[in-house]
Amino acid sequence: MLCDRIWRQARLATLAGGGLGEVPDGLVAARGGRILYAGPAAEAPALEARETTHCDGRWITPGLIDPHTHLVFGGDRAHEFELRLAGASYEEIARAGGGIVSTMTATRAATENQLVQAALPRLDALIAEGATTVEVKSGYGLALEAELKSLRTARALGRERPVSIRTTFLGAHALPPEFAGDADGYIDLVCREMIPAVAAEGLADAVDAFCEGIGFTPAQTRRVFEAAQALGLPVKLHAEQLSNLHGAALAAEFGALSADHLEHLDEAGIAAMAKAGTVATLLPGAYYFVRETKVPPVAALRAAGVPMALATDCNPGTSPLTSLLLLMNMAATLFRMTVDECLAGVTREAARALGLLGETGTLEAGKWCDLAIWDIERPAELVYRMGFNPLHARVWRGQ
Repeated sequence: MLCDRIWRQARLATLAGGGLGEVPDGLVAARGGRILYAGPAAEAPALEARETTHCDGRWITPGLIDPHTHLVFGGDRAHEFELRLAGASYEEIARAGGGIVSTMTATRAATENQLVQAALPRLDALIAEGATTVEVKSGYGLALEAELKSLRTARALGRERPVSIRTTFLGAHALPPEFAGDADGYIDLVCREMIPAVAAEGLADAVDAFCEGIGFTPAQTRRVFEAAQALGLPVKLHAEQLSNLHGAALAAEFGALSADHLEHLDEAGIAAMAKAGTVATLLPGAYYFVRETKVPPVAALRAAGVPMALATDCNPGTSPLTSLLLLMNMAATLFRMTVDECLAGVTREAARALGLLGETGTLEAGKWCDLAIWDIERPAELVYRMGFNPLHARVWRGQ
């Protein structure tokens, strides 16, 4: 059987099925950018490759996936970090004109090229640790042209670097100043103009919203979901981060790909997510950065069989994090997730949270050949270390 490339003498963590799917003497073969075979070398078919790489016992995992980021934005919010250190809460800063609206002003003022150049170092940091797929949300434009600009910027990142970019429209992120006191009027704009325009240009793979006291109500969120659903766009939701508005159950009602944050998630929300197959995307970087004290109900999610993904939530205000490796350590230490759960959270379950599990996230024949090759003795090292990057090589679509 002819293939483009073979990686031999490797230890594999395929993430196929449950657990890590460890293969002590493994082989991966690729053709046309997709995996032709991944498994025990002794069981591989007869293969002839144009190029062979000997891994010398290194571990190969699926390429890492970040399923929740806000990589595209103008400016920064280091000053707000100082205010928070002095005792101000996230809500207080937001209500005083800071927060998302502060970033909105800088994002609206930036050109698409300026936004690309600002986002590339953040994307490069993720790629340097083995990321092969990254989700990028809009949500800092909060006006039609600015939101379209943000989504075009996100798509441009995928042309600038060898990485798969998934785009999410997050127009319902915050209330822009021109709609002060008229949240329903802004949601009208999101539903009647923004979502149709985004869909017409094919700029979004999903639609998201911020269902929260300082964001939008469940009724307003429902309208966003209905508008997205009418145009065939899947949905996801920022839910239960600061309070419990039962957003996760609402997301599950619409068959959402994921509900994200979830610190204040209750049993009813967990049951609804389990029934719908909605992924819980947990964001320990935001939990850490805003000094949250209420931990997401990981044990209850685990018991209910709700898949758990992990993401950096990279954003200027509440999680300026660009390390999936540090993220896994945070998930283990802060949320008490296991090594297997952490690694699945940035591979298999992250792919599931983006609706991409049929294409990536595990080492299985037919999927994209997205690999991370590591200089480690055991997979636990990827979760155990802090500030250390053992990536030996990264492969995107077989290259």
